[in-house]
Amino acid sequence: MNEALIRSLTPSVLGVLVRRGADFATAEDAVQDALVEAVRVWSADPPRDPKGWLVTVAWRRFLDATRADAARRRREDLVDEEPPPGPTPAVDDTLQLYFLCAHPSLTPSSAVALTLRAVGGLTTRQIAQAYLVPEATMAQRISRAKRTVSGVRFDQPGDVATVLRVLYLVFNEGYFGDVDLAAEAIRLTRQLAAVIDHPEVAGLLALMLLHHARRAARRAADGSLVPLAEQDRGRWDTALIAEGVGILQAALARDRLGEFQAQAAIAALHADAPTAGETDWVQIVEWYDELALLTDSPIVRLNRAVAVGEADGPRAGLAALATLDDALPRYTAVAAYLHERDGSTATAARLYAEAARNAANLAERDHLTRQAARLNALRS
Repeated sequence: MNEALIRSLTPSVLGVLVRRGADFATAEDAVQDALVEAVRVWSADPPRDPKGWLVTVAWRRFLDATRADAARRRREDLVDEEPPPGPTPAVDDTLQLYFLCAHPSLTPSSAVALTLRAVGGLTTRQIAQAYLVPEATMAQRISRAKRTVSGVRFDQPGDVATVLRVLYLVFNEGYFGDVDLAAEAIRLTRQLAAVIDHPEVAGLLALMLLHHARRAARRAADGSLVPLAEQDRGRWDTALIAEGVGILQAALARDRLGEFQAQAAIAALHADAPTAGETDWVQIVEWYDELALLTDSPIVRLNRAVAVGEADGPRAGLAALATLDDALPRYTAVAAYLHERDGSTATAARLYAEAARNAANLAERDHLTRQAARLNALRS
């Protein structure tokens, strides 16, 4: 049985349990147990109704956990509410669950971490990488979030800003990571944009569409990464680009700039350039300046250093890079690229090899290794 199918059913199964009165933390654990059981048994005996099977198994696991806790006074009532056998109606609870996870009792960072783990299906390691913190730290944060919401009634949904942050991180993991969640994040953001008139919701949707439009060109036939400057722009999805630009222009016209609109503006400038050499890097630097003021993010400043290197020359880019912490993810790869642009091939080769050893995923590691090998071949 396809594990992607199992993963895709998680939000709706979790929603069934929450609607039937299960506290979120115990329900999430029960659903995870059911998913593990599905992976184990479905290949030999796949059910006719996968969602119904998962609901039944997860509910029984939830009841088992509830019965084990003597403080649960409603356990007999919960037994009476066990879902009946047969097909379970298809209801998409995913976006609702995103809001419920952004509970007012949680800090925004804890709400994001909990949602990514419980609904987004990301591992603790993947969430920790997105937050630039150790895996153990993120595991503790998620555990605290579960304890905080354990037993609370989810009748106070969280705010839009937290949900947008979650959707953004889910999209990034799908676009850059090992789990393909990008299309799901776009689907949910479209739903959100249809019911909430907010320029940052539109900005996030535009950003996703503009990045997704380039997806077909990001990998070669052998699966290797293709840098933006080397991509076949004929493979970019012009319909998605046009849609993203239109959404962005309408959002910017409202004069309520936010970080997602600024990021989308940068993506639109890349999409607008017929060739890499015609990219308006000066304007991109200006947008990164706006974005840095909005976020004060070290990753934004790292990307800005690349843009400065393109607009004002590699030495200007290296000067901007020197003001940042060299422990930042991809710092070494950026340094390698700028040193290569500056003609320091030996230094660039060494830095590419170092960056490859610390790469976040296999595709990135292979790309950086090839860059180092290419420069070493030129020197020999």
